[in-house]
Amino acid sequence: MGSRALLGSICAVFLALSPLLVKAQQKTYCNPINIDYGYTPIPNFATHGKHRATADPVIVTFKNKYFLFSTNQWGYWWSDDMYDWKFIPRKFLRERNKVYDELCAPAAFVMKDELYLIGSTHGPAFSLWKSKDPTTDNWEIAVDSLKVGAWDPGFLYEEDTDKLYLYWGSSNVFPILGTEINTKTLQSEGYVKPLISLVPEDHGWERFGEYNDNTFLQPFMEGAWMTKHNGKYYLQYGGPGTEFSGYGDGVYVSDQPLDGFAYQEHNPFSYKPGGFARGAGHGATYQDTYGNWWHVSTMIINQKNSFERRIGIWPAGFDEEDVMYCNTAYGDYPTYLPQENADHVKGLFTGWMVLNYNKPVQTSSTLGGYQPNYAVDEDMKTYWSAKTGNKGEWFQTDLGEVSNIHAIQVNYADQDAEFLGKSEGVYHQYKIYSSNDGKKWSLLVDKSKNQTDVPHDYIELKQPAKARFLKMENIKMPTGKFALSGFRVFGKGTGEKPKPVEDFIVLRSDPKKFGERRNSWLRWKQNDLADGYVIYFGKSPDKLYGSIMVYGKNEYYFSGMDRTDAYYFQIEAFNNNGISERTPIVKSE
Repeated sequence: MGSRALLGSICAVFLALSPLLVKAQQKTYCNPINIDYGYTPIPNFATHGKHRATADPVIVTFKNKYFLFSTNQWGYWWSDDMYDWKFIPRKFLRERNKVYDELCAPAAFVMKDELYLIGSTHGPAFSLWKSKDPTTDNWEIAVDSLKVGAWDPGFLYEEDTDKLYLYWGSSNVFPILGTEINTKTLQSEGYVKPLISLVPEDHGWERFGEYNDNTFLQPFMEGAWMTKHNGKYYLQYGGPGTEFSGYGDGVYVSDQPLDGFAYQEHNPFSYKPGGFARGAGHGATYQDTYGNWWHVSTMIINQKNSFERRIGIWPAGFDEEDVMYCNTAYGDYPTYLPQENADHVKGLFTGWMVLNYNKPVQTSSTLGGYQPNYAVDEDMKTYWSAKTGNKGEWFQTDLGEVSNIHAIQVNYADQDAEFLGKSEGVYHQYKIYSSNDGKKWSLLVDKSKNQTDVPHDYIELKQPAKARFLKMENIKMPTGKFALSGFRVFGKGTGEKPKPVEDFIVLRSDPKKFGERRNSWLRWKQNDLADGYVIYFGKSPDKLYGSIMVYGKNEYYFSGMDRTDAYYFQIEAFNNNGISERTPIVKSE
């Protein structure tokens, strides 16, 4: 072979491998996940502004691929790696189904060599679908009408017994129900069992309201999901309301599929009431291709409508004592994608911190009260908007010092959007420049040719960059104004991380005296170097699986405790340079 032919062969091999090499460089993701969320299709949900919305997610692993279904998307997604999600347009409702909700709170499960899917319904008119290859729009009807009519359904297929079970319910009055489904007829044979109900008088986190204390309504129990592990059945449920930051998932455990469920001591197992993107309720638990457990759930915005929501994915699992947990600490910071032999108890947080929290910003223009600093306040509910969506509108952030930048998350807000329902062929285009002095700029990220819809774009840099200033220039918006709920820069500063928190105390009513024991008041000395704090809690000093992120304050009013039990707490401080050591554990009787 001549040298030219050999060179050609080497180039051909390199070109064939290069997409894989590029893909391999992407090792992380950031919540809320970056998928092309559809806009609400329901007109009366958009009276305060048209906006993107989805919730009630389900991920199932089928033939070594991940399939994601969620509310009202007129299709679904699949992925090889849990990062790059491909959308498949598809409407599953039939002409006889006269509803807006196209697969509201869907259920999906794998039975033998097929994936099955159905949406929520109160009647018998919905069809159950199945597919051997859902990477394409290749579905057929498995059963014309699922007669049991389940809202917020969840299925469990047991391969070893060849049995199928259905769990469902969404109500602030009625319990979660369960029934066995005949695997041949795909119908319930009539035996329906009430299984679990909320007990808000004992479980503080099950109370309605943003802080579990606005009890103007009875709380809602919804989003049933079942996982079997080590011979035990873990019946999961969402509560107390999808509108609230404290929206979480709890779990009851039994050694039987339709009886004998007991409240897991460590609840809620999925919970994220603080941080940039909040909420971790109404979800589904699944295994990745390495066998590690994950939990996907609903995150809330609740700005233009109570049902304005997004999707988050969290490392989860079962500990050595089979306690189910979900790790949401730093859950909206860069997180490693699935990997072999991962320790989900410790978590997959990269350690890359937010570099521009509440730092100075400049903009090309500002629309009314949508002020610039709302894009750096670590709150997805607030946002900055330019006066237009025109090319040339820009947003600039000052990190305060030259820092090591590893990743950037661009979270768009829906200001004056014009779409209802799923709109294909829409996309964002922009450029991000970096500078050390705010005068001389270099191109850092070029999305000027982008043809995809990236409402929560996440860019993991191939090599860390050093800069003090970042400037994002709009080129094209899919609709509406150029608006950002979070321009988040991740990496490490060059200064000191905070020292451990001092004087951490937990104030709670004595168990022998009258008082509200579902609540506690946590206080500590303000740490001069801290941007914020993460509080860890649990009912055993070795199982502090719960976490709460607090920015800029030295107190937290925690209303999510179970009335009768002792709790254990720790706290750590963080800033753009890193995380302090945790305090000693504090016990609260």
